[in-house]
Amino acid sequence: MSTTTTPEVVHDEDDALVGNRTKAATTWDGFKVLGIAIRREPWVFTISTLGSVLFGALTVADAWALGWATDEVLVPAFSTGETDGSMLWAVLAVFLGIAILRAVGIVARRVGAGLMQYRMQAHSRREVSRQYLRLPVEWHQRHPTGELLSNVNADVEAAWRPIAPLPMAVGTIAMMVIAVVQMFASDVVLAVVGLTVFPAVIVSNLYFQRLSSPLMTRAQQLRADLSEIAHESFDGAMVVKTLGREPEETARFGRVADELRDVNVRAGRIRAAFDPALAALPNLAVLLVLGVGVARVESGAIDAGAVVTVAYLLTVVAFPIRSIGWLLGNFPASVVGWERIKRVLDATGSMPYGTATSTATGGAHLEVDALAYSYGTGSTEGGDEVGLLREVSFSVAPGRTVALVGATASGKSTLTSLVTRLVDPQAGTVRLDGTDLRDLAAGELARSVAVVPQTAFLFDDTVRGNVTLGLDATDEEVWAALRAAQADGFVAALDHGLDTRLGERGTSLSGGQRQRISLARALVRRPRLLVLDDATSAVDPEVEARILAALRSTAGDGPQPSLLVVAYRKATIGLADEVVHLDRGRIVARGTHEELLAASVEYARLVNAYETAEQEEGR
Repeated sequence: MSTTTTPEVVHDEDDALVGNRTKAATTWDGFKVLGIAIRREPWVFTISTLGSVLFGALTVADAWALGWATDEVLVPAFSTGETDGSMLWAVLAVFLGIAILRAVGIVARRVGAGLMQYRMQAHSRREVSRQYLRLPVEWHQRHPTGELLSNVNADVEAAWRPIAPLPMAVGTIAMMVIAVVQMFASDVVLAVVGLTVFPAVIVSNLYFQRLSSPLMTRAQQLRADLSEIAHESFDGAMVVKTLGREPEETARFGRVADELRDVNVRAGRIRAAFDPALAALPNLAVLLVLGVGVARVESGAIDAGAVVTVAYLLTVVAFPIRSIGWLLGNFPASVVGWERIKRVLDATGSMPYGTATSTATGGAHLEVDALAYSYGTGSTEGGDEVGLLREVSFSVAPGRTVALVGATASGKSTLTSLVTRLVDPQAGTVRLDGTDLRDLAAGELARSVAVVPQTAFLFDDTVRGNVTLGLDATDEEVWAALRAAQADGFVAALDHGLDTRLGERGTSLSGGQRQRISLARALVRRPRLLVLDDATSAVDPEVEARILAALRSTAGDGPQPSLLVVAYRKATIGLADEVVHLDRGRIVARGTHEELLAASVEYARLVNAYETAEQEEGR
């Protein structure tokens, strides 16, 4: 594991992304992100907003009811020393009715906001996941797995987090407007006195957002970085443990975790300082209104109910300002999350498909014509480019076996990726039964071609689940594929046979057993072209010979497929009808194994070197 991690690069990208967006730009971009959600879920937003408006209006109605109860019940009771029972019941009914309707508004607001938020998260996760599937392998090779997981999880959650306080903010704006109108209707002087404090509340909120927004944005980025490091360390657990890198990996994770903790602590300290101050300002306004109101009541200018109404409305008006602050406080992380999602959704390189289909049966006819592909611009000591295929042409006739042989980095695995269209060539053509792979309809190639990689990946599922992977195959078909892959013996010996769970990545099996399960997975689909990219490297030569012999005669009791095999063992190569010798991305020789041994010194040295190495390992 490397101690130099990608998070620093991610930091730079995201810092450039947000730039100075902690002020007006962030607010504007945050509202644009919310606009996307509103346009997608208009009815849910409308219902939740109406619920919030109902809550706000009835909260203001509480102030009116309190003032009315003061003038009609409390003041007369103090004056006469008697209370009117019917009026008490009327007050109770008014407050109870307001409370019930306000509860309805709260339920509508919260359920609607939650439904809208979770729907948008689900939609974005599906959209990002579909884009991952559309994008070619070469795009995925440029992006760490941890970053992709962060895009579909932490970034999606951050992008739509402002939806939760959105209906509340919209409803409380209506509440504030109604409350201010009611204050001026009750007494203009007290309304002006009370509202003079609110510019200070607004300025304090803006200052709080200015200090906290960069910290919240940084915290959101660090969560993504932490996910990347954790995934990389867990995925490479074997390397970490066998090389004794646990302390270094722990320290690498700890540095980001400590920074995330420190950022969250700084943000918490700012909130802890500002929350009491922001809560105190409206209370100061209430005290000021009560002082002026008492004087005006004594002078006979207003009734006591007007003072109570305005004082209560001041506490009501303070809440909308705070709720808007909650909304704006989520904008920085939301904008960063949305921009990171958009980078995925706007990524180019998705593979176009045609409309061609095939009804052919039996072995497929594969043609590779003047193929060229390059991964980069690096060079070897001889000046040749690395990872490059140039003018590669050969064919695999129906039902025939062709072996690809070459030294490391000669282009064998790249060629198998092109043949199975994991990537598209930069020049040349790959044709299946005379049709360019790029002209085939989506999913058509997978119905005819199966590839078995050297590294067999198994899921934490049963043997049956790993072989079928959702294919509607009978147990007889599964066993036939296992027999062809020489895997039926050890599967039958497992405790529960096909129903035995294999554990994460098939850890309960050996490397050779995992490869044979992976091969059976391909065979059960009855492919017309089977591509084996060194897929039996962990299997002993005797078992490998039986596997290839079975593939040449039948594939799971189905028609014999055409075979393209990346091989290095002499016994395996000898079973092929034709051998293609690759060297530095070019075909340097073609023919049978015996012909190449006699005609090519380099080929003979290569295959004999493999055989010698195996013999030395066996000693």
